[in-house]
Amino acid sequence: MSQQIVLLPGDGVGPEVVREGRAVLEQVARTFGHSFAFSEHAIGGAGIDAHDDPLPKATLEACQKADAVLLGAVGGPKWDDPGRKVRPEQGLLGLRRGLGLYANLRPVRVHPALAASSPLKADKVEGVDVLFVRELTGGLYFGTPRLREALPPDGGARKAPGKIRAIDTLEYTDEEIRRVVRLAFRLAGPRRKRVTSVDKANVLESSRLWREIATEVGAEFPDVALEHQLVDSCAMRLITQARAFDVVVTENMFGDILTDEAAVLAGSLGLLPSASLGDGPRGLYEPIHGSAPDIAGKDIANPTGTILSTAMLLRHSLGFAREAAAVERAVDEVISSGARTADMANANGAALSTSDFGHRVRAAIR
Repeated sequence: MSQQIVLLPGDGVGPEVVREGRAVLEQVARTFGHSFAFSEHAIGGAGIDAHDDPLPKATLEACQKADAVLLGAVGGPKWDDPGRKVRPEQGLLGLRRGLGLYANLRPVRVHPALAASSPLKADKVEGVDVLFVRELTGGLYFGTPRLREALPPDGGARKAPGKIRAIDTLEYTDEEIRRVVRLAFRLAGPRRKRVTSVDKANVLESSRLWREIATEVGAEFPDVALEHQLVDSCAMRLITQARAFDVVVTENMFGDILTDEAAVLAGSLGLLPSASLGDGPRGLYEPIHGSAPDIAGKDIANPTGTILSTAMLLRHSLGFAREAAAVERAVDEVISSGARTADMANANGAALSTSDFGHRVRAAIR
């Protein structure tokens, strides 16, 4: 029986990198004797253009029936008016919620051959291997009420007068925290058995609850060490002592910011994958980069993040650990051989196209 994989190419370079991800999965199927069935659906700006909806009903229903979902990217200048009521990013947020995905996994590993590509000195990034676990469905991005209103001339209840007030609320329940922290501890077990829980407990009540629950969950895993870290000092340590981290777990907005910062360590946003998971095996897999509309259609985008996302798909949703390792090993071999896309080109300027890089990875799997 075929595993059902939904492809969501999305916007910008999304279709180009998803094409390479699909080709890698097809190569895995041929090499290891599996059968994957693919279907393609619109999301983000493409969904708005085709259906006036960033997450069309047919897209969500297909994803809910699938074994796994591979996403390219969403957004772009065409839809980039903050005042729009319908925006591409709403499709991604709605998909996460519709699939019950509450944890985003972002591994950041610096390939030895690319240490010099990082804006940091090589000795700061060599050996970095961090897994970020970001909570996805709570916090400021989903808080209520979201309010923007005019104020009376005296500023109303504000300390200082003003004409407009904006309100966003940061809300978490103990169970929302517990489930994502518990996942982080489970993932730390086969690694280096260290969890760093990041919060702002010296200021925020939600962070004080986060720290309390993280401590309770930590007691369930006596063989895994737990440390608490304030988000501002964590941001500094990522630049100065990134090797000290193993698994980092944090709330939605902190995770959004810290993972983008950590991506710089690897030297290119195009290198890094991600997985969004819930309680079951179904997951959403995507590179961490955006839609990069300035290079869309030029066949120069780096497909590595998408290809490594397919490895996470194989491991977490389909249970194919050996096949996932084969994809990761193939990427390592291709990069070690000197192959580079434009964003990580050699000093002599040699660069492979998106499709050529994908071809080399598939050949290494064969």
